[in-house]
Order: sequence, then structure tokens, then C-alpha cells
Amino acid sequence: MKAPKSFRLHIGLFGRRNVGKSSILNALTQQEVSIVSDIAGTTTDPVEKPMELLPLGPVLFIDTAGIDDEGALGEQRIQKTRAVFDRTDLAILISNSNDWGEFEEKTLQELKDLNIPIIVVFNKSDLYDSAFDTINILESVKLPVVETSATTKAGIAELRQTILKKAPEDFINRPSIVADLVGPGEAAILVVPIDKEAPKGRLILPQVQSIRDLLDGDSFCMVVKERELREAISRFNKPPKLVVTDSQAFLKVAADTPPEIPLTSFSILFARHQGDLSEMVKGAMAIDKLKAGDKVLIAEACSHHPIGEDIGTVKIPRWLTQYVGGKLEIEHMRGHDFPPNLSDYKIIIHCGACMWNRRAMLSRIMKARQAGVPLTNYGLTIAYSLGIFERALQPFPAALEVYKNGR
Repeated sequence: MKAPKSFRLHIGLFGRRNVGKSSILNALTQQEVSIVSDIAGTTTDPVEKPMELLPLGPVLFIDTAGIDDEGALGEQRIQKTRAVFDRTDLAILISNSNDWGEFEEKTLQELKDLNIPIIVVFNKSDLYDSAFDTINILESVKLPVVETSATTKAGIAELRQTILKKAPEDFINRPSIVADLVGPGEAAILVVPIDKEAPKGRLILPQVQSIRDLLDGDSFCMVVKERELREAISRFNKPPKLVVTDSQAFLKVAADTPPEIPLTSFSILFARHQGDLSEMVKGAMAIDKLKAGDKVLIAEACSHHPIGEDIGTVKIPRWLTQYVGGKLEIEHMRGHDFPPNLSDYKIIIHCGACMWNRRAMLSRIMKARQAGVPLTNYGLTIAYSLGIFERALQPFPAALEVYKNGR
């Protein structure tokens, strides 16, 4: 099974139309991933290609439309390309020695403002002379520059090596999901309800990733449904270090877990792993300020079709309405789209973003902060609405302190 997108280093390829972005991608992957043509603007939508880039591991290349596109349709393509900035861990800005100018300098500054590591590529080195002066200026400000020819494959091996060197530290040394809360040789119990939304014959991604993370950390785990939790705990010679539950079963699991055993949810684990737990704790506390009629945005990374008692469209709106004591104006948004009018909302409630890379989630947190709108996630919202927030933060002393200080 392929590594999920959330575990892949996202590498965005940017530049003007017809500088050879698609050709570079095809050369890097050694596959015909993107259509290549002499006609400018052949790539219309971002094209994704997952691959293994050893020794770094799984990466996701994103080929984008030219940021100098023209016309009404061109403007839409530019907006889609700029949206890729938000989920790019490493940017490759492609030009050639003949065309480097104000446009590239502006794009470079935009990427720098987002703190995205950048590699500059001067492509078509078989057609143009080297731009020594420009290269010296870029290298003087610590920007790596690689000269390539996608046609002859010159410089492609060097570009691969530069990608390995420029991979962000927080990707290479990514924090664990749960193993650090349990420890080697210790046990966790994972509570996995099997309901209408549970996929047939398999577990959802956060559950699978948590199991693997525990195994990588030399911990072991028991996986049970919520009805078997009490019996499972009784079978341990010593208490497990942690109980992790699906947020929807929080109340029953909290009732069946002895208070001396730390308890949290998969969603809260992912608030820490994919985002900023302390910031999201502050966001959840804004639920107390909600009043009937307030606008609330519920955002999901996935674009799945909700069924039955869906957590985002049915359960969270119900729990929030009960907590507030009046009807809220709730809007939903799925996928990579995010509304520009964030300031219209009193709070944003996000899914765990298990399908995304961390930068995409951090970008949303940053946009919400800039708009002055608190952002939290599903698990934190459920725990707060049900009155077990402090219990759910027990494994995270720093986040718990944020809550206590903010009350």
C-alpha cells in the first residue's frame, strides 16, 4: 500500500508558462506524468505525482500551471496554482537564464514570505548560456541554484540531490502521533467503534497510522470496540499508559476508563501531529462565546459524501446547538477550497486533516489567525461540548495549562 499524502514531502513546481516545469517533473520521476508541448499553458490544473525519492522516502510532486497565465480562465489557473503554495513543503522555482526578471523575483518573495524552502532551477541549459551574475546573487542569499536540461537530462541528478539537502527538518524529524505518550514496552488501548461510517473491511487512516506509530515506537496496543473497553482494561496486569478513542464515543469511553488512566481521541492526537494543539485549544474555548444565529464554518479536508449520522454535518452541529442553546448558522466546506471571507465566521471547526501534509493545516491556522477567527478541530469541539475537555487534554500538560490559564 502506498504511503498516504499526509506522510509525503510536498514539492511544488512553479514558474512561467513553457519554462519546462512538466518536462522537469517527467525527468525527475522518469515517467511521462505531465503532458509536454511547445504551446504555452498546456498544464491547466495542478498535476500530482507520488513517488519514492530515496533516501528521503515518499514525496509528492505537484506540477502547476504557469503563474503568468492570461485572460479570465488564466486567472482561475493562477488562483489554483497559488493555492498550492499553502501545501508546499519545498518549492522549485523554474526559469531559464534568458527570462529571469521581475516576475521571478516577485514569486520568490511570495514563497519566502510563507517560509517555504526554495530551489531555483535554470532549465534549458542546452539552449541558453549560463546566467553567472544572477546565479551569484541568488547563491549569495543562500538560495541553491541548479542548471538543468530536461531534454538531455543534464543537471537532473544534481537537482535530486539538492531536493534531499533542502528537505525541511520538521519533515525528516517529524514528531510521532502517539508513541511518545506511551513509551517502549508500554501499552495503549485504541477504541474503534464500528458504525455506519466505518469503511467496510478496513480502519480509517488515523487509526491505522496510530497503530503503526505505536509499533515504530516499540509500544504495543490493543484495539477494541467501545463496548469491550471495560473488559479489556480488566485483563491488563498493570494499567495501560493511554486510552485513545474515536471522538464520537467520548462519553462512554470516559465513563469506562478509570480516572488514573490518561484518555484522549484520535482527532486530538492529530491536532498536535498535523497542526498546533495549543492554538486549537484556544479555538475550542471560543465555543463559550457562541450565541444563537452566529455563523460557524465546519471544514473537512476530504470531499467524501456524508452518510447517516455524519460527524461533520449532523453530530457536531447537534452538540454545538445543544451547548449554545439556540440555532447556529452552520456552513460546510470540503477539500482544498477555503472561503476568502473568514472574518464572517465566529469559529472554524476543522477535521483532523489526516489526508493532508502538516503545512496545509498550518496554513489554514495562520489564515484564521490573520482573520481574527478562532480555529479548532472535531475532537476538541466534541470534548468541549460534552464537558470532558480537561479529561481529554490530560496527556498534554502544555495544552492543558493553556486551557486552565485561559478559563
